Amino acid sequence: MQTFVYDQPASRVIFGIGAFARLREELERLGVRRPVFISTPGRRSDAERAAKDLIGMTAAVHAEAVMHVPIETVRAAREAAERHEADSIIAFGGGSAMDTSKAAGLECELPIVAVPMTYGGSEVTPFYGYTEDGFKKGKRDRKMLPKTVIYDPALTVSLPANVSGPSGINAIAHCVEGLYAKDANPIMSLLAAEGIRALARSLPAVVRAPANLAARADALYGAWLAGVVLGAVGMAVHHNISHVLGGTFNLPHADVHTVILPHAAAFNRDAASEAMRIAAEALGAKDAAQGIYDLELRIGAPTSLKEIGMPADQLDRAAKLITDHPYYNPRPVEYSAIRQLLEDAYHGRTNLSLGI
Repeated sequence: MQTFVYDQPASRVIFGIGAFARLREELERLGVRRPVFISTPGRRSDAERAAKDLIGMTAAVHAEAVMHVPIETVRAAREAAERHEADSIIAFGGGSAMDTSKAAGLECELPIVAVPMTYGGSEVTPFYGYTEDGFKKGKRDRKMLPKTVIYDPALTVSLPANVSGPSGINAIAHCVEGLYAKDANPIMSLLAAEGIRALARSLPAVVRAPANLAARADALYGAWLAGVVLGAVGMAVHHNISHVLGGTFNLPHADVHTVILPHAAAFNRDAASEAMRIAAEALGAKDAAQGIYDLELRIGAPTSLKEIGMPADQLDRAAKLITDHPYYNPRPVEYSAIRQLLEDAYHGRTNLSLGI
């Protein structure tokens, strides 16, 4: 048995079809009456409808969260909460809404109830990411953790297939990297493997039939486990690369994770062989990297950086940014190998069996 430290804060989770109906109950449990919903512009009408349903409470809506959470949007959310004299925040939507809510909640010292509608897992992590001056940054503090997370699969059925698939692969990335994290432990590894299994079996069904509530519930379950893993142990080269590409080049967050993940798994195959064995087994594949890539093909997800807008003439710069500030990784993060990884990912090369 390996030596490890397990340090996981408790959280309250309400999970199930129709669980969103318990929002008022959770707010009353916290003793609050002036919540502000924080969402993206695309969720504005849903948030406004939910706010009106909180009869007897004074709810406001701030629907200005955006991808990669520019620091200016954090300030705007904080100011919106202050104008409303909010006593709580309802994080309503995907990762952008979650991170903006956690940032504003931490600054304003307000409790958060999270209502996630994608599979990124940010709702159960004690940190948020944001961009400033073209670079992805982050802050960690357990005080930002939501008091309650409400997972209602019915709220995810409107998520388009081309968003659902990459969002789920993003969650698988948390699990895969959690298996070879510097501070990995047996409990998180169990959750990571189960998260991969749940997402691998559910995402094809979600993409094929978006209204399939059983598949949506399975995917949301896997995403919850992935978020717990992400929040409990460190990440490595996959997240290192994805954060640079997303934050500096403004590429779509989940799509970047999707494209990079099979290449990162191939990169670490030999250095983290037991982790890759567990991941492959959970995927039902002989090889983790190839299994991830094959799953992406099944769900119609993007498989190349070129197709999601990465400029070819910026690959050198990206490799330098990644290797100048490397995260922990079981294999050394060196320029030539990372530059080759980016080249392969740019073209969506499919032969991952030999690694990089």
